[in-house]
Amino acid sequence: MKIGFDNEKYLRIQSEHIRERIAQFDGKLYLELGGKLFDDHHASRVLPGFKPDSKLRMFAQLRDQLEIVIVVSAEDIEKNKVRADLGITYDEDVLRLREEFMSRDFMVGSVVITHYNGQQAADQFRKRLERLGIKSYVHYLIDGYPHNVELIASDDGFGKNDYVETSRELVIITAPGPGSGKMAVCLSQLYNENKRGIRAGYAKFETFPVWNLPLKHPVNIAYEAATADLNDVNMIDPFHLEAYDKIAINYNRDIEIFPVLNALFEGIYGENPYKSPTDMGVNMVGFCISDDEVCCNASRDEIIRRYYSATNKMADGLDNEREVNKILMLFNQAKITTAYRRVTVAAQAKQELTEQTAAAMELEDGTIITAKSSPLLGCSAALLLNATKHLAGIDHEAKLIPQSLIEPVQKTKIEYLGGKNPRLHTDEVLVALSVLSKDDEQCRLALEQLPKLRGCQVHSTVMLSEVDRKIFKKLGCGLTCDPVRKK
Repeated sequence: MKIGFDNEKYLRIQSEHIRERIAQFDGKLYLELGGKLFDDHHASRVLPGFKPDSKLRMFAQLRDQLEIVIVVSAEDIEKNKVRADLGITYDEDVLRLREEFMSRDFMVGSVVITHYNGQQAADQFRKRLERLGIKSYVHYLIDGYPHNVELIASDDGFGKNDYVETSRELVIITAPGPGSGKMAVCLSQLYNENKRGIRAGYAKFETFPVWNLPLKHPVNIAYEAATADLNDVNMIDPFHLEAYDKIAINYNRDIEIFPVLNALFEGIYGENPYKSPTDMGVNMVGFCISDDEVCCNASRDEIIRRYYSATNKMADGLDNEREVNKILMLFNQAKITTAYRRVTVAAQAKQELTEQTAAAMELEDGTIITAKSSPLLGCSAALLLNATKHLAGIDHEAKLIPQSLIEPVQKTKIEYLGGKNPRLHTDEVLVALSVLSKDDEQCRLALEQLPKLRGCQVHSTVMLSEVDRKIFKKLGCGLTCDPVRKK
């Protein structure tokens, strides 16, 4: 697909900027990491060319200088909070993240359990960490946090927390999700380092919003769409404007908390090294956009994708009308409708023409491939076949999978497994092609086209099954669905 982001430049200047920030303090920097450290697919979608593991690759250049501390809230452990994208609880994700980091040769120093107030589930998790040989600490709930600065910046506030022992100059504070208490851990460490005579620094690493892009730039609007469920709002940073007479973009939560942070820094150090929330950031993404139009177009597509994701959740029974309405408002700001997404229009047109549920895919060269449901195949399975046939130069009318092979599979699904939908799913079609490819040249050629589907856009006029959604995700396709459940 068209590239709009210089990933190699990003790796270089981002790591240089972090080194410069470390040098501003006593060789010790606590870096709060917002968003995902790896698998950052939102960034790779709105900034084509940004690799999902770019942050990890960048930090790999600083590997010998850094260690990672993973933060999890005792409240989230107690209520078994689940990561929606992975379907696992936050405490399980702590262990997953640790393994992921260590498998890439990063040092994971410890786990900090925040918002601790004697929760039994947190105690059990801490014992589990101990059995695994993982060092852990607890940080307590502080009355009046974050506004009661006098208490917070005292021995009865941050001073009551466990001091997290770290050995390297760059300490990355990350967590399974938002609201885990990452910032409080950083500030607590600053207080306790200062008591030990070390003037440690704090910085925030969040990719979005991009501070040096316009407020209504599609990349920044796409971030608002991605966080519509949190009701985040991009804003001009008033503190930055006042201090430097320059416009910088931040979001409401950081701007709202800055006066409190300012007071906390003054309570810890006697002064605040930062004049604005934007000053605290170390994000260099905006300097690495190589083709603004490509990124704008990708971001408009992402806004629409977020809209369909929200309406699909609503169709599944979630009470998220505010989220949907927020994204519709962002449509107006971005001056788009769902018709901007070409595959949406193509799939809906195919359904109107055939009176069957339909799907469409936009290939890398802009070609649109469509398919409809039939008694043998679902629309998504038929679409995969049509797309791979097109890319392999196989005649559209060719039947890669004979009906004599499909019918026994359908019989098993209905009669033996108690299913209600006899049509083959995408995974079943791929298995059938794989079996046939040993003796059928066309099937082999069709399978060889699958890597070419990465980055292609797909739309279905019906909400697809979990199996079909996972297949498109594994193929690297950007999938959206009309909020219509299968009958």
